[in-house]
Amino acid sequence: MFVLFEEDGAFKAGTILADNDASLQVENTHGKRLKIKRANVLLNFREPAPADLLSRAESAAEELDTEFLWEVCGDDEFGFAEFAAEYYGHTPSPVESAAVLLRLHSAPIWFHRKGKGRFRKAPAEILQAALAGMEKKRLQALAIDKMRDELVEGRLPAEFEGMLPQILYRPDRNRSEVKALEAACVDTGLSAARLLLKCGALSSSYEYHYNRFLFEQFPDGVHFPEIDPLTVPTGLPRADVAAFSIDDATTTEIDDAFSVTPRLEGGWRVGIHIAAPALGFSRGSKLDAIARQRLSTVYMPGNKITMLPDEVVETFTLAAGRECPAISLYLDVRSDLTITAHESRVEIVPIVANLRHHDIEPVFNEDTIHDGGPDFQWKRELTLLWDLATILEAGRGKPSAHNNQVDNNFYVDWQQQTEDGPGYITIGQRLRGSPMDKLVAEMMILANSTWGKLLDEAGVPGLYRAQGGGKVRMTTVAAPHEGLGVDCYAWSSSPLRRYVDMVNQWQIIAVLTGTEAPFAPKSTDLMATLRDFEGTYAEYNEFQRRMERYWCLRWLRQAKPEAVEAKVMRDNLVRLEAIPLILKVPSLPPQLPGSRVRLIIEGSDLVDVEVSARYLTTLSEPDPDQEEEAEY
Repeated sequence: MFVLFEEDGAFKAGTILADNDASLQVENTHGKRLKIKRANVLLNFREPAPADLLSRAESAAEELDTEFLWEVCGDDEFGFAEFAAEYYGHTPSPVESAAVLLRLHSAPIWFHRKGKGRFRKAPAEILQAALAGMEKKRLQALAIDKMRDELVEGRLPAEFEGMLPQILYRPDRNRSEVKALEAACVDTGLSAARLLLKCGALSSSYEYHYNRFLFEQFPDGVHFPEIDPLTVPTGLPRADVAAFSIDDATTTEIDDAFSVTPRLEGGWRVGIHIAAPALGFSRGSKLDAIARQRLSTVYMPGNKITMLPDEVVETFTLAAGRECPAISLYLDVRSDLTITAHESRVEIVPIVANLRHHDIEPVFNEDTIHDGGPDFQWKRELTLLWDLATILEAGRGKPSAHNNQVDNNFYVDWQQQTEDGPGYITIGQRLRGSPMDKLVAEMMILANSTWGKLLDEAGVPGLYRAQGGGKVRMTTVAAPHEGLGVDCYAWSSSPLRRYVDMVNQWQIIAVLTGTEAPFAPKSTDLMATLRDFEGTYAEYNEFQRRMERYWCLRWLRQAKPEAVEAKVMRDNLVRLEAIPLILKVPSLPPQLPGSRVRLIIEGSDLVDVEVSARYLTTLSEPDPDQEEEAEY
């Protein structure tokens, strides 16, 4: 005797070896002995053999019309054997019964299971909905195949229009477009970014990286909404100074300027002047909402995304030939450079010059300062400021470190086209800690610490940078900054570029004018601003570092050097000397940190922003008489 039974959702047949009433011992078609419950037995039969039954039943089931079976069966629940007898019009053979069972079981949309071997036809409305769903899935599958084929052929499907960022940077795997892209990636062996570059969806690898950042940080785009007309302050006293700024050639948000005015009684009155956009709009305004959302200007080689709209920057930047609203810190300085007093004022400041690094550094540097150097228009003022900065630096007890390090400036000529897309990169170098660097840094440290104390003494909260135990943090109360050697340090000198400086400027203006400060002590909004700024500023800085690395690779691909020189940092990690690129060199033999080596660049990847290099030779070992650089 043979039986047809169900096990683990599948139908199987076998030979009965022992009948124990509630259970059976059965040998299946593969010779394996099983113990099955009698309740799982669907059919007892004597012929054909179990293997033949399943084979013949499967063939017979293929000939049965599912739709016709659904139409002829009744609405009540039924067993498969009963229905087989009704369908065939006679007592069905084991093969016929099994064929009906297999067909009913394989059509769950048409027939709902109600138990072992029992079914009920699906109601018409439920069936139609299920069939419509199946048809939708079929059409979706066809659409996915069509889009996949287009992608494999190097064409961008029309369905991708307008949703490329979502597909590329935050793919929803339930979408047909994403399924098609994933399938095409499997077929081509390419990543999604590389495949879309091949299809022309992205004009260059730069667009891929830049658009990712916009998608994550600026989902609504970088364009500014309409803003209310600016309120340019009137009636402010005019300073009797001739102020000048010192900036890089590409700087448009000129936040700070300086003035040096001789005093009748001897000595000088030194002015530190900070642009005052906080006088043009108030907390809670539309402009405040824009700045609060962006929190900082975003910098990257060849581009930037400003915190404030262009018209605001143009109104308040300290451009030459204009009289600009500013917050000024004046220092009364004796002829021996002793500071005897200081005063802060809200005023209009005449800006007479915007000095640029590339113009001034050739005539104002370490060599010209010590050797006299040539005369030029601002030599007297710059020399005095540098002498004062040197004294201020010594007074902090924190002399500048790493003055032998190099800062790198990235310039991108977007008018030039290269094999990797638009943009020809030039990377310039300048020594850190030049006289201009020092005088600007010391003046800003003095202003930020002085105004931080001003807020603290007035009981007005601000946003401070503090350092203790080597850890830098932001706080809303004045605290020492051990790294700078000051009692407190409130970012206040870049209000056109950083929202925390704007907040502090509002607070400073309130103290200087005797008005109510926008942020009260223990303000939850102030604390929220601090938290949001820290997170956002870190993300912006990380993006800038990533893009600098990207443009370093573009530089290598442009220059195509036969070999490059690098300095060993540790293990197999090196930094190139010509550009600020750090990379791993697996073939590098053990070297002392500081050793100089020559490498061969073997390849680079602009999508993953990776570069591979091979060790060639060691140029020199570190000089033990020279102090190692503490950081790179």
